[in-house]
Amino acid sequence: MYVKKENVKEVNFLASAKFQNFTYQVDDTGVEADANGKKIVQAGTVFKKDGIAVGLVFADVDVTNGPQAAAIMVEGYVLEARLPAEVSAEDKAAMKEIKFR
Repeated sequence: MYVKKENVKEVNFLASAKFQNFTYQVDDTGVEADANGKKIVQAGTVFKKDGIAVGLVFADVDVTNGPQAAAIMVEGYVLEARLPAEVSAEDKAAMKEIKFR
């Protein structure tokens, strides 16, 4: 029997146990494939709809085979230093219910 073992690292960026998520469709456009050929949108990435920041991707999303439904955090407290990329001031202003610590 063949078993392939993979290690996955997902950093916890939550600063509080209280948060609110909604489901949105995450697009695969502009997502680069990793060494394994998978297109993964990392947890903590800013999610935009029509060019406006709505929230943060709550958990890693595999969009290798096209757009996928995903939980988007729209309200809560996050540890900004643990996010995968710096969030612009414009995006922070658009996400009024997310508090950065």
